[in-house]
Amino acid sequence: NDDIIVCDPEGEYYPLVNALGGQVIHIAPNSHDYINPMDINLDYSDDDNPLGFKSDFILSLCELIMGRRNGIEAEEKSVIDRCLPMVYQKYFDDPVPENMPILGDLYATLRAQKEEKAQRIATALEIYVNGSLKVFNHQTNVQLSNRIVCFDIKDLGKQLKKLGMLIVQDQVWNRVTLNRVAHKSTRYYVDEFHLLLKEEQTAAYSIEIWKRFRKWGGIPTGITQNIKDLLASREIENIFENSDFIYMLNQASGDRQILAGHLNISPYQLSYVTNSGEGEGLLFYGNIIIPFKDRFDKSLKLYALMTTRPEEVKRE
Repeated sequence: NDDIIVCDPEGEYYPLVNALGGQVIHIAPNSHDYINPMDINLDYSDDDNPLGFKSDFILSLCELIMGRRNGIEAEEKSVIDRCLPMVYQKYFDDPVPENMPILGDLYATLRAQKEEKAQRIATALEIYVNGSLKVFNHQTNVQLSNRIVCFDIKDLGKQLKKLGMLIVQDQVWNRVTLNRVAHKSTRYYVDEFHLLLKEEQTAAYSIEIWKRFRKWGGIPTGITQNIKDLLASREIENIFENSDFIYMLNQASGDRQILAGHLNISPYQLSYVTNSGEGEGLLFYGNIIIPFKDRFDKSLKLYALMTTRPEEVKRE
């Protein structure tokens, strides 16, 4: 009964998802599939104040939009936090889909404030509300009831991709909260996971989500080939501490040494991810480390659906 959700930054999963009868949602500047970053439900947090945790996400979103490496200032956070109850008041009074606010409602509320800082935040949001990047200023218009959902964000481009990954992650959290009430687990697979850990704002929110997923019946999986970028994050210790299972394939020399220190891998065990062949590596499960060789049958239809090798994809 588990739900399965995939965040697909490179457009690689849709053949498999379609074959399994899942739903592929294409998010792009010219797409007509929309997801609303302001979406919230009344089960969004543990307590009676769902807006409290949603505020963390909105702050992370604004920090990413404003491009501040050290985060936004305390006064700016206070302005945003003051505006959010006004933005969501109509929905909380009557929680029907048409009353759900959009990013433009936050923008309008900020513009109505007198402080210069509020105007600065609103100006940063303007391109995402009225300008060329307004793909996220719409009500959600896709049904997310399918058991398998893939968010294809390949065509968002460099400017919007990290923002898109953060917004998808919040949508998944909404699904996790609903599924907990229904006593269902939610499996979330996020490819190119290192992108979320490169920015301080997205990394901090992602780690908080990673921890909450586990408590609420969510099962997150981060996937990446860019181990160096992943390990450069200050949050990587929190990721490892909150991950029971690690699947590791062949690693470059520098990555092997760093991983050995983080995961207490012996020199002998490292040999299994040193110049290893296809489908060979190490499995970490709790305190157990197991070497493996997976000779996947390339004649299977499943292989044809999953391969990302250009020559094989083209042949298919």
